[in-house]
Amino acid sequence: MARNVADIRNIVICGHGSSGKTTLVDHLLVHAGAVKGNPSVDAGTSICDFDEEEKHHKHSIEASVVHLDHAGKRINLIDTPGYPDLVGQMIASLRAAETAIIAVDAHAGIKVNTRRAWAEAGRAGCGRMIVITKLDTENIDFPGLIDAIRETFGHTCALLNVPLGLGDAIRGVVDTLKLPASVDGAAVDPKAIHESLVESIIENDEAMMERYFEGEVPSADELSKLMVRAIAEGTLTPIVCVSTKKGVGLAELLDVLAAAALPPTAVVRKAAKDGDEVTLKADAAAPLAAQVFKTRIDPFVQRLSFMRVYSGTLKRDSTVPATGARKGVKLGPLLEVQAGATQPVDQAGPGDIVAVAKCEDLHTGTTLGEVELPPMEFPTPMVGLAVAPKNRGDEAKLSGALHKITEEDRTIRLEHDPDTKEMVLTGMSELHLLLLKERLKRRDHVEIVTHEPKIPYRETIQSDADGSYRHKKQSGGSGQFAEVHVRMYPFPEGSVPEEFANKERFPQLKNIHFHKESNFLWVDTVVGGAIPGNFMPAIEKGFLERIKQGVIAGFPVQNVCVEVYYGKDHPVDSNETAFRIAASKAFSEVFKKARPSLLEPVVNLHITVPAGNVGDVSSDLSGRRGQMVGMDSSGGGFTTVEAKAPLSEVMTYARTLSSMTGGQGSFTMDFSHYDVVPGNIQQEIISKAKLKEEED
Repeated sequence: MARNVADIRNIVICGHGSSGKTTLVDHLLVHAGAVKGNPSVDAGTSICDFDEEEKHHKHSIEASVVHLDHAGKRINLIDTPGYPDLVGQMIASLRAAETAIIAVDAHAGIKVNTRRAWAEAGRAGCGRMIVITKLDTENIDFPGLIDAIRETFGHTCALLNVPLGLGDAIRGVVDTLKLPASVDGAAVDPKAIHESLVESIIENDEAMMERYFEGEVPSADELSKLMVRAIAEGTLTPIVCVSTKKGVGLAELLDVLAAAALPPTAVVRKAAKDGDEVTLKADAAAPLAAQVFKTRIDPFVQRLSFMRVYSGTLKRDSTVPATGARKGVKLGPLLEVQAGATQPVDQAGPGDIVAVAKCEDLHTGTTLGEVELPPMEFPTPMVGLAVAPKNRGDEAKLSGALHKITEEDRTIRLEHDPDTKEMVLTGMSELHLLLLKERLKRRDHVEIVTHEPKIPYRETIQSDADGSYRHKKQSGGSGQFAEVHVRMYPFPEGSVPEEFANKERFPQLKNIHFHKESNFLWVDTVVGGAIPGNFMPAIEKGFLERIKQGVIAGFPVQNVCVEVYYGKDHPVDSNETAFRIAASKAFSEVFKKARPSLLEPVVNLHITVPAGNVGDVSSDLSGRRGQMVGMDSSGGGFTTVEAKAPLSEVMTYARTLSSMTGGQGSFTMDFSHYDVVPGNIQQEIISKAKLKEEED
């Protein structure tokens, strides 16, 4: 599999759903002779959409890796899902590539995930190209579409070719660099584009610019080399036109990919080694550096770890260092992947993409080699469902199936609440979770029942209070006795324990104990041996038990400081159990005096909608106790609204937003902070909690 690294092109195809990405990749494979037949997404015969769920839904759900050869170049293509709900597949795939093709439907234009794909490709450091698809559809405003692209993504976007005819009349494309003698029927005048395109290409070469303005026209070879540089530096985003249905522009697109897509040597990759930053060298003789960017577990429980090699050589049956593994990871055969098919290979060098089967030590994001590549950053999933097996006895089966899913998709989280016994599956949207439910049934033969999970409320206090509790129990023989006196204070998020627990506030300070996960601080100011020191760990345990159980509504406590300042013991009846119980009861009694309140999670919302829907969004947010904090134009007639709202009010927001905007709106959300629940809502939550406690 040894290849010249300069002859490799790694390209991710991304964009909004239904923009023709998968169909484009299928047809490129056929046109290049990599596969035979007439693949069709609608007919369920697509090369890339080979999974049963993809065939059923007629759209991509996972990223698919394929390859072809053209003009002496090995072109690896990664087709990614277009729905925002499945964005994790695109984000991970971009790590494996140097170039991102962003597909834009000629009729539908720029959509929500078109913008997301553009932004994620930029964050990944990829060179970007735009491919306009479906030019055979009717009612296309081609000049308007180009204006919208340039308005949204910048004036670096330039047409490399233009269509001859539109809709059913499309018959070819015209190169805007190598102008033909006649351009009759072109959708826009190629001559009007030619000069600005050449200037964009040579912009980064001062000597070439000077010669050009003196009248010397750059050669085709010079322009080709400079185009790669311009794409790498972001001063040029080529736009290429195709119609897969008519077979128009496919040969030209392959030529562009071979000539202008970035080789592995065009992007600088950084890694960490022994705490220092190092630059990876795309050299087969250099130290190994590779990263797993995708994990797939097929119905036959064959785990496939897809990896991209950046530096060095990866060999079959070798043992290599890997992040997170205590010793070297033993690899089996290396596999070259063509969608759902694999072929064994002996080795892989810089730029190559291969898979390894049945290696449990490899996970998405794992680095192979002596260095550590930057971690992959995925959006935080916020839409959750509590899940349970439909059939009794399937608990272990469900647990194993859910583990597979979290391995495959890093935008899925699975948490188990030991108190409620709920397993909560959290994803990007309701659609995302529905697809997972279908996968569980088809692949793992386990059906689930779901319901909305509890909102993760927290309990806290608003004022200082003090009090005590005496635990006394006599039941024949040695009894139990412990008395604990405490003061309680609000301990705001972000407070520094050492600064809060200072000698001015606590003159008798002996010790502080801080628990970061609940932002709980407890202070020991007991003097004179009122409570023997050997009982302090039991007191701490009592506090932590009560914090976990909650006081007023059964939710965990946070942002509280407790001072233990006095107590009493008995030489015979005092023991650890007595002081643990007394501490828990004292905490509960004083907590109730300190103006207890509930906290609720508040999320940041980033809502992108047509400009005409901003008023609808604002009005809807008001009804959800949310507030707008800003807005910004997203180009193409869209506006992004920044807002904050309680999580409890936006659990089903995707449904509402889709209805409000006719499916054109999208949003992301991430955790912001906890805030106090309004009094009337708080009382309702507490009443429901007490009622449930009585029922249980």
